[in-house]
Amino acid sequence: MHDDIPDELNNLGTQIIGAAIKVHRKLGPGLLERIYEVCLCHELEKLGLQVERQKYLPIIYDGIEFDEGLRLDLLVENKIICELKAVDEINPVWKAQLLSHLRLTNNSLGYLINFNAPLLKNGVIRMVNKWR
Repeated sequence: MHDDIPDELNNLGTQIIGAAIKVHRKLGPGLLERIYEVCLCHELEKLGLQVERQKYLPIIYDGIEFDEGLRLDLLVENKIICELKAVDEINPVWKAQLLSHLRLTNNSLGYLINFNAPLLKNGVIRMVNKWR
């Protein structure tokens, strides 16, 4: 790819999207986000990948750690953030949030995956942190 993402991360991303498509094909759209989350975690773990659900991310500002942190839906292999949705339409603010999460974790690659899309490939947004 032409976005300076190492092959290892691109390959990992391909596995994540493949697993998400598998879940979507089995369950279809219209379920709650947490159902897709647990099923996607299961599929990723079957691939031998390390997945953390609802990973707490503290906010550190001016050398102080604040309790009002963030939660990442999924952190795969401690390298790729996946934010999952089950909505009719993607809100542009979610893209900005994912990019902020990438910056705060110093990660390069993230996905916003909307399981409510009739065809999942139309519900996947790939985000790259260019300020890493």
